Amino acid sequence: MSGAGSPTLDLDGSGLDITIVSGQWHEAISDGLRAGARAALEEAGATVTEVLVPGSFELPVVAKAVLEAGADGVVALGVIIRGGTPHFDYVSNAATDGLTRVALDTGKPVGFGVLTLDDEQQGIDRAGLPGSKEDKGREAAEAVVATARALRAVRGDS
Repeated sequence: MSGAGSPTLDLDGSGLDITIVSGQWHEAISDGLRAGARAALEEAGATVTEVLVPGSFELPVVAKAVLEAGADGVVALGVIIRGGTPHFDYVSNAATDGLTRVALDTGKPVGFGVLTLDDEQQGIDRAGLPGSKEDKGREAAEAVVATARALRAVRGDS
């Protein structure tokens, strides 16, 4: 499991408006991701809003709209489980490429909490649920806060 060597981040989210945009597929896993992200943002002192979308494919367009409407950052959460068709590859690539483009086009941070999995157990292990080994929702939220702080410092807005 990853996590070894993780950085120490500036997690002061005071004054930040962060929106969690979350797909709804694989409800138990996505609920766990959302709970971890929400807890991390609340602990950081950020203002938190949540928007649900059908699935991971829809994350980029809604993330872009949220950022253009004034949010300081987005935590994008989704669950994509490999099946027997190339659908997994198309959706994973579209979500990844789309969210990267949103961050670059808006100049605002997008925390990537989209799990690309071979099976449901991998998601349970990473969703911050009781017994999970990792909390990828929390990690994505912490990354957004730290990146927003870094951007403010670079731009002289801190």
